[in-house]
Amino acid sequence: MALDRTIVTAVALELLDEVGLEGLTLRRLAARLKVKAPAIYWHFKNKQDLIDEMASSVFRDGVRQIIPTPGMKWDRWAIAYGTGLRRMLLLHRDGARMISGTRLTDNSLYEPMEMALRKFVDAGFSTYFAVVALSTIYSYVVGFVIEEQAVHRFHGERIEIYEPQQRALRIGTDRLPLALKAGDYLFSNFDRRFKDGLKLVVKGIAIRRGSEAGT
Repeated sequence: MALDRTIVTAVALELLDEVGLEGLTLRRLAARLKVKAPAIYWHFKNKQDLIDEMASSVFRDGVRQIIPTPGMKWDRWAIAYGTGLRRMLLLHRDGARMISGTRLTDNSLYEPMEMALRKFVDAGFSTYFAVVALSTIYSYVVGFVIEEQAVHRFHGERIEIYEPQQRALRIGTDRLPLALKAGDYLFSNFDRRFKDGLKLVVKGIAIRRGSEAGT
């Protein structure tokens, strides 16, 4: 099979789902592709270069979920953007960690960013606070999913140390009742907590928009 960046990236994403980000190595990827490691280095100079391409591929495939809908109010779109981004990150094991800190390798992906920032600017935000608003939502979603995927591996497998019984034994049932109860919310029903947190972020942005309008 003749290799190109697209094929290598697709197989790397499959391998990521099996072994996670730490287990993804160029040597292991080469073995999966049945080639020698130098064949991978012909297309990617190192693992970070590969991860940048993988992240860009995920964004490229899922960008329709986060592009602003014409006519939709900015706050409704902000909720849709955060929800779509989380859905995108959950498509792959360690998806949030993979995407965090990467650079885009596809310049066409700056067009959705332009559209997203324009949605905020047209709603009355300055360019600076449009960037703050968009990056704050992005950071919330990525951070949330990093924690979510730390508790649940791919396909919902819960990490044993987060089991309620084990956590209760570590904390103690009498000394720290609120910390104990917090586990019921932190390590279960991620959908509900994500939605509530995202609404809180967007409401905070709305307050900032109101203060900008009054200046």
